[in-house]
Amino acid sequence: MAMTKTQKSLKKWTDQNWTTASGKPSGETGEVYAPSKTIAKLKSNAEGRKKLAEANKKKREATKAGKQHAKHGLHKGKNRA
Repeated sequence: MAMTKTQKSLKKWTDQNWTTASGKPSGETGEVYAPSKTIAKLKSNAEGRKKLAEANKKKREATKAGKQHAKHGLHKGKNRA
């Protein structure tokens, strides 16, 4: 039986190598998690590094406020239900 659209999406998400920019756990650094390809793309230019720094700042602020999730904008445009 073929996989449903949701199953395909979950498989794709699971197969991605999610990490932080430093490679250390987010609990230690306060950095956002993102696919390694996205992090590499952001780190490759000044605008991307700025965007990553802003996202990390928002993540640290949200964590300090006791929130598990932060609206940092790196995943903007994704279909979130």
